[in-house]
Amino acid sequence: MSVDEHPRNGEGPLADAPAGGTAPPEVGKTPEQKAGADAATKRSPGSTAKPATKSAGKAAAKKPAAEPAPAEPGRRGQVARRKLVWFGVFGFIFACLAATVRFFFPRAIFEPKTRYRIGYPADYGFGVSTKWQAARRIWVVRDSGGLYVIFAKCTHLGCTPDWKETDNKFKCPCHGSGFDTEGVNFEGPAPRPLERLHVEIDALGQIVVDQSKTYGGPTLTAARQAWKKEGAFVQV
Repeated sequence: MSVDEHPRNGEGPLADAPAGGTAPPEVGKTPEQKAGADAATKRSPGSTAKPATKSAGKAAAKKPAAEPAPAEPGRRGQVARRKLVWFGVFGFIFACLAATVRFFFPRAIFEPKTRYRIGYPADYGFGVSTKWQAARRIWVVRDSGGLYVIFAKCTHLGCTPDWKETDNKFKCPCHGSGFDTEGVNFEGPAPRPLERLHVEIDALGQIVVDQSKTYGGPTLTAARQAWKKEGAFVQV
């Protein structure tokens, strides 16, 4: 190569290179790429890029939290069945406890005593007394033969007759059966006389009535024989 062929200072291909050692622009780049490269070269050497973590943190803060995934239908069904089972268990236990408590408090029917006092013989004059008709369903009758107690229950269907003083008889309001002061049926559908209750005088001199013992019969003859027995009346 001759001396003339060497490039002179400031001439040739290297003459166009800028001072400062920067590389010449690359050949074949698009205008946009060149503009980006120029902006990068104009940036001051001391400047540094902002940390990416800060901007990333802000972006994460602004991003809404992800909603929890809805429960699966199978899972909801298991929970519902479990609750139903527990309800059944507690209901069974409660029923057992209630039955146990109910066992110690039975439903008892308290009936009035069948044996009771009705006072002294002097408290009753001759005739029929309705003093105990409402409370004890009895009539106290005193005549020349003594004192006896008639059970105020019609022998037809069990209604309670009323004492008709003006007619001197017991009259059943249900079907019209009639009984005299001894309890003998003489009208209506009643098939037999009224029953008498056991009566006695206790040590205190009071009249004691016992409703668990009755005196009567299916016919008038049988009833009159029963009324003569001890306990069917008292001598006063």
